[in-house]
This record gives sequence, C-alpha cells and structure tokens, in this order.
Amino acid sequence: MSRLTLFIIISVFLLAFDYYCYRAILSVFKKWTPKTKKLFAVAWWSYTILLVISVFAAFYANVFLSLKSVILVAFFMTLACKLVMLPFLLIDDLRRLLLIAFRYVKKEKQKSPADAQENNNVQLTSISRSEFIIKAGLITAAIPLSSLSWGIVSGAYDYKIKRRTLVLPNLPKAFEGMTLGQISDIHSGSFYNQKAVRGGVDMLLAEKPDVIFFTGDLVNDMASEMRDYQDIFAKVKAPLGVYSVLGNHDYGDYHFGRNPSAEKARNLQEVIKTHERMGWDLLMNEHRRLKIDGEEIGILGIENWGTGRFPKYGRMDLATKDTDDLPVKLLLSHDPSHWREEVLPKYPQIDAMFSGHTHGMQFGVRTEDFQWSPVQYIYKEWAGLYREQQQQLYVNVGYGFLGYPGRVGILPEITIFELKRA
Repeated sequence: MSRLTLFIIISVFLLAFDYYCYRAILSVFKKWTPKTKKLFAVAWWSYTILLVISVFAAFYANVFLSLKSVILVAFFMTLACKLVMLPFLLIDDLRRLLLIAFRYVKKEKQKSPADAQENNNVQLTSISRSEFIIKAGLITAAIPLSSLSWGIVSGAYDYKIKRRTLVLPNLPKAFEGMTLGQISDIHSGSFYNQKAVRGGVDMLLAEKPDVIFFTGDLVNDMASEMRDYQDIFAKVKAPLGVYSVLGNHDYGDYHFGRNPSAEKARNLQEVIKTHERMGWDLLMNEHRRLKIDGEEIGILGIENWGTGRFPKYGRMDLATKDTDDLPVKLLLSHDPSHWREEVLPKYPQIDAMFSGHTHGMQFGVRTEDFQWSPVQYIYKEWAGLYREQQQQLYVNVGYGFLGYPGRVGILPEITIFELKRA
C-alpha cells in the first residue's frame, strides 16, 4: 500500500469521525439559531478540511520545517481532544440502543406485532442524545487541549537538572568524585526560542562538569537546522572534553529515505562537521582513553543501533577493539533498546551505557519516586537509571522536542553524574 493510499484511507476515516462528533454536538445545542448553527458548521468543516490539506502538504510538499511542526501539533491536539470525547459518545449511543431495545420488548408484550413495529419506528427517532453525557465529554475534551497548550507555553524549555551517583566498582582512584554531564536529543530543527535554549546551556555550564556526553539527535533531518544554534552549543565545553554520538535523526533517513544518495551523504558530512566546529569529539564506532594522573577509563561511542525500524549502523566490535586493558568502559549509544538487545548479552565488559531517544514521549509523570509515560509500553528502559547485574544504563529524556513543541510532566533534562567507587 502506497503512502498516498494510506493517507486517503486515514483522511476518510478522520472525516467520518469528525462528522460523528459534529452531529453529536449539534444534537445537544438545540437552542442555537439557524445562523449560529451555520456559523458553527462553516468553522468546524473549514478547520477540519484545512487541517487535512495541511497535513497532506506537510508530508508530500516542500513545507518549511517550522510550519510543518505547527501543522502536526494542530493535528495532534485536535485528534487528542476528539479521542477523549469519543468514549462519551459511544456510551451515549449504547444508552440509546439499550433504551430502544427495552421499549421495543415492552411494546411487543403489549400490542400486536404490527402496532409494535410502528411504535418502535417512532421511538427510534424520539430518543435523543443525553445532553449531560455529551457536555461532560466536551468538558473532558478540553483537558488535553489545556494541558497540551500549557506544555507548549511552560514545558518546552523548562530545563531540569537531574543529579545521579554512578557507582562503578572498578573505577580508578583518580576518577573518584569526577562529575559527568549528559544532554541528549537536541533536535535543533524544532527550536523557536534561542534565548531559552541558551539558558539551558548556561545551566549545564554552571554545574562545571569535568566531562560532557551528548547522546545523539542533534537535528531533526537537515544539518542546516543547526545554523542558528551552532554558536550556542559551541559554548558547551568541559575540561576533559565533550564526547558525542549520532542518533537516528542525524542520518537524514526521514528526509532523504534509507537509500544512499549524494545529497544525503553531503548532509551527513555536514552534521559531522558541525560536531567538529563545536569542538565536540564525535565517536563513530570508536573509543577514547580518558587519562587522569596516569590512570585511564574508556569512553566508547557507536553510531545509531536500534531495534525494529530504527537503523543499525553501530559496530560494537569496532568500538571495543583494543579496550580490554581499561578497567571501566562507558558507552554512548543513542537508542536504549541497544542495551538489552546487544550490550547485555554480548558485551559484559561495558560498565555503563548512556542513551536518549525516547523523550519520555514528552508526556507523563516523573518524580523522584515514581514515573509513568505511554512510552513505557514501547521501551522497557525509557527514563532514568537501570541496572542488570553489574551493568548499568541511563536514559536521558532529552534536551529538545520533536513534533509536539512542548512537554507535559516529562521535562527537558540535563543530567549530572558523580562517579563513585563501590
């Protein structure tokens, strides 16, 4: 099935769904004048049709990235509101069907079959929707609209410092107490507020970490997205260096497709050069030796490796080559699914892995003692610190955002680790 065919099928379904909601709303506002009903109809269907056309243009036409984000956010918020309202409509329809069935059975017992059928036809049209249930659905539908709107206004750039102690049994004494900063998933193509982005960088630098990790997805698709933000992130420096890896979005697969092309290759090379211009040490299936007072630990970085539809460009065999003598090995790998699928079963020498990718779905609940997000039904490890025997994984929920330009409950994260010996 082609993408166009799939889009047409989804559009027809959404229009039918819209009609279902539209008729339900009209049924409970019977006191509206004909003029008011006409204005409502024009506003409702103009918005719906414009939204469908805009989504089509966002995927199939050359639409500016910022405009594309606005379109997709409008679509997401609209759909979320209507999906919240849907259970109320279904409950009301079930109520009406049960009432029709009850009246039908009752009349069957009282009258002849012909009279019962005639009476039933009358009842089918006389049982109206429940005004209470539909209005309750409308009020409930306003909850995601208000929370998602607040997430755009307040959550998108509300950076939070997460402090963690990372216990590494074989850590050399010279590294005891060293601080390590991590950011992930910048997604510069989604930003619209340079001042706020700069504020997050200032928060990171104020922590004065000894070394900094960036765990992938610098851009959404194109290297040019960093044009207005390269100078800001070039300020991210640390005494022992800034080490980075690529994420699934950095390869341009979602813009150019999976097949190789000259333009796609040029874009990737420009992303790589951006890391270099910022002074970040980009690790592509390789490692570095971090030295303090004659003692060493290893920092390993691989290209993206993810399960399912995500690309598997990472090569652990290359990254771990000539590292057997290192007492501690820290791995940067963008996708946390890599930890359970390959690192745990095949590379027990990796002490800790640092990832991003999930964003915590930018929606959920996260406190020191409890966290929940719909993304946990997709990723077993999606936010925070995980341990399996002697190996550890930390998943950073991201610095930026993608698609929905906000965050609700799962706020943008800057992680500061203190390294400790067991």
